[in-house]
Amino acid sequence: QVQLVESGGGLVQPGGSLRLSCAASGFTFSNYWMHWVRQAPGKGLEWVSCINSGGDTTYYADSVKGRFTISRDNAKNTLSLQMNSLKSKDTAVYFCAKAVLITWPHGMDYWGKGTLVTVSS
Repeated sequence: QVQLVESGGGLVQPGGSLRLSCAASGFTFSNYWMHWVRQAPGKGLEWVSCINSGGDTTYYADSVKGRFTISRDNAKNTLSLQMNSLKSKDTAVYFCAKAVLITWPHGMDYWGKGTLVTVSS
């Protein structure tokens, strides 16, 4: 029953902003690290960011650090990714994913279907 549903993707101009959301269900969302991973057209998966269960610890890929902000609302079982100063290289399908273990962030066992972000003029 684990389900992750991303939303908020779309077309945005370079330098613009977009906020992605991930609605989680089927597990105790507040117990797990959560991740955002993306896949650019014709490219492999690229890890973007993660956040611990309490939301007080975050990590970012160098490519997005300073521009993206990950957050969560455990009361609403929602994961978010605020993306600012978007670049064409940010164009990708963005997936949210659940960590396998509640005590260790590495490894993801469930993924959403993704939402497409296109950064273009």
